[in-house]
Amino acid sequence: MTQLLGLARRAGGVAPGTQAVREAIRGGRARLVLLAGDASEVQLDKIGRTLNKRPIPRARFGDRTTLGAAVGLAPLSAVAVTNPSLAEQVVAELGDMLLNDSVAAEG
Repeated sequence: MTQLLGLARRAGGVAPGTQAVREAIRGGRARLVLLAGDASEVQLDKIGRTLNKRPIPRARFGDRTTLGAAVGLAPLSAVAVTNPSLAEQVVAELGDMLLNDSVAAEG
């Protein structure tokens, strides 16, 4: 899956970081939101409020270092995949790792 995330970044299909993720969600571009397992509650709350009742798949993915490295960047709390076909492939690979709305909202 890290290869898909790297490909998405090279294709300009990711929004890395909390603020970029929130903007992608608000702008209707986010197709998948990945949250680092060690992201702070503050960051998770910001994203959770923005995701509120939006039908965007979301999942926990490693820690901040792993998530950042997957897209070739420094540690990140969150990444939105904005490329629809790549998001679909990542969602398929995630399978049972996808979170339901209440879990993501609560952090």
